[in-house]
Amino acid sequence: MTKRIQTPTPRDAFELLMAGNQRFVSGAPEHPNQDAARRTETAPAQQPFAVLFGCSDSRLAAEIIFDRGLGDLFVVRTAGHVAGTEVLGSIEFGVSVLNAPLVVVLGHDSCGAVAAACSALRDGQTPGGFVRDVVERVTPSVLAARAAGRETPEEVLAEHIEHTVDLLLERSRVLAERVTAGRLGVVGMSYRLADGSAQLVAARGLDLAVPTAS
Repeated sequence: MTKRIQTPTPRDAFELLMAGNQRFVSGAPEHPNQDAARRTETAPAQQPFAVLFGCSDSRLAAEIIFDRGLGDLFVVRTAGHVAGTEVLGSIEFGVSVLNAPLVVVLGHDSCGAVAAACSALRDGQTPGGFVRDVVERVTPSVLAARAAGRETPEEVLAEHIEHTVDLLLERSRVLAERVTAGRLGVVGMSYRLADGSAQLVAARGLDLAVPTAS
């Protein structure tokens, strides 16, 4: 079983996540906190060490790819990790009520929502129904990437992830104030479907080196 840090700092929480992802990538997961004892321990209350806001893609199951268990992650997911008021409220709940010290925005390669937004801009056609709303919320990221000369799928995805990180902090005073006070880190990560690795794209409130695009 992985040792649990009772009061993790934002960096502690980030390192816990990355250690779990490394285990998953290497094919040696420990499946911590997934037994009956943990179920009993967390039944009265939860104390997650991170809020995970990710894409709804079926290949992006947070507890699996970060090798965590019950009570570890407070997970919010939408297609293309688009953030409306319900999402903001859920993330604020995880931070202000449950005191999670880390928020992670998790995108991934081959994202259908990002691809649909790129296609809509290229062809002038958007999907029907409420899928249109998802595509329209991703579109500003695609436009920003193009304006910055970032055209490859990887660059557009990174722009969308970073845009989402900044959007959360712009719209939520709760998150912004905690970051300023040093009590919260907000990071953006890009998940690679083929090898299972989560790569850092953006960091706010944490002194982390963000790799430059190759």
